[in-house]
Amino acid sequence: MTFREALRARAAGARARLVFPEGDDPRVRAAAAELERLEIAVPRLLDPTAMPGLDDPVVRAVGERLRTRRPQAVRDGLHALELAVDPLRFGAGLVAIGAADGCIAGAVAATSEVLRAALWLIGARDGIPTITAAMYHGLPDGRVLTYTDVAVVPAPTVEQLVAAAEAAADDRRALVGDDPVVAFLSFSTRGSATGPEVERVRAAAEAFAARRPDVVSDGELQLDAALVPEVARRKCPDSPVAGRATVLVFPSLDAANIGYKLTERLAGASAAGPLLQGLARPMSDLSRGATPDDIVDVAAMVALQARAAPPRPLEES
Repeated sequence: MTFREALRARAAGARARLVFPEGDDPRVRAAAAELERLEIAVPRLLDPTAMPGLDDPVVRAVGERLRTRRPQAVRDGLHALELAVDPLRFGAGLVAIGAADGCIAGAVAATSEVLRAALWLIGARDGIPTITAAMYHGLPDGRVLTYTDVAVVPAPTVEQLVAAAEAAADDRRALVGDDPVVAFLSFSTRGSATGPEVERVRAAAEAFAARRPDVVSDGELQLDAALVPEVARRKCPDSPVAGRATVLVFPSLDAANIGYKLTERLAGASAAGPLLQGLARPMSDLSRGATPDDIVDVAAMVALQARAAPPRPLEES
C-alpha cells in the first residue's frame, strides 16, 4: 500500500466537517466530491459571491472573535462583520468557534493570507510559540519521512526549531500511526564541525530532548547519519536515532524547501503537504498548483489532525 493509499484509508470514515473557502475553484469541488465519497469529510464549500449577510449569527460570532483576538485591526463592530465575511476569515472562524473541524485553503490565496487568517482567528496551540509546516514523503522502499519546517520560518531560532520538531512529532503519531524518531539536521554530526549554525542546531536538539523525553531524538546529525544505518554506525554509533530517523528537522527554510523538492523529484517519492502544524485547531495551506488529489491528501491529514485534537471551547481555542 502506498503512503497516499494508507493515508486515505486511515482517514476514511472520519467524516470531518471541513470548510473550503475557495469552493468556487473546480479543483476544490472535485476534491470535495472525492472526500465525500471516501467518507473522509463532510465538505462545506464557501462561494465568495454568496457569503452570508452581516446579520447572520455565525458571521456575528466570527466578527466578535476578530474583535477579541485582533482589536488593533478592527475599527468598530461593523468593520468586524465586514472582515468576518471574507471567505478565508469566515472559514478560519468556523473552525475557531467549533462550527467546523478544519479548514483548507491556498489553491487560490497566497500562503501569507492563509497564515494570517489562521493566526487571527485560531491561534497557536498551548505551549507552541511558532506555527510551522511539514511535508510527508512516501519513499519507494516503503518508509514515510516527515520534513519540517518547509514553508513558514526562514531562519528559525532554537525555540522555533524545537516548536517545529514537537508539532511534527505529535502530528506524525496521528497521521502515520508510528512513534516518531526525530533528527535535527546539520552539516555536522556530533561535533564533527563547529560554528554558530552548528551550535544553534545542537542547542535545539538538547532543548527538545529535555522538553520531550518521550520522543526518541538526536542532533546535530548529518542527513546520511540520520537515515543510513551503515553510516550512522561509523559516525555516531551511540546515537538513539542511528540511521532510523523519521522526522527530519531542517536548520533553515532554504534547506527544507530544497530537500523536500529533491526528494520528490529525484527519489520518486510521493508527497503530501505542506501541512500547517502547531495551531490550536486544524487549518492548512495548499500549493496554488495543487491538483484535486493533492487537495484530498491535505484534507485527509487535516481530518486526522482534527480526530486527534480534543474539542476546545471558544475562549480557550
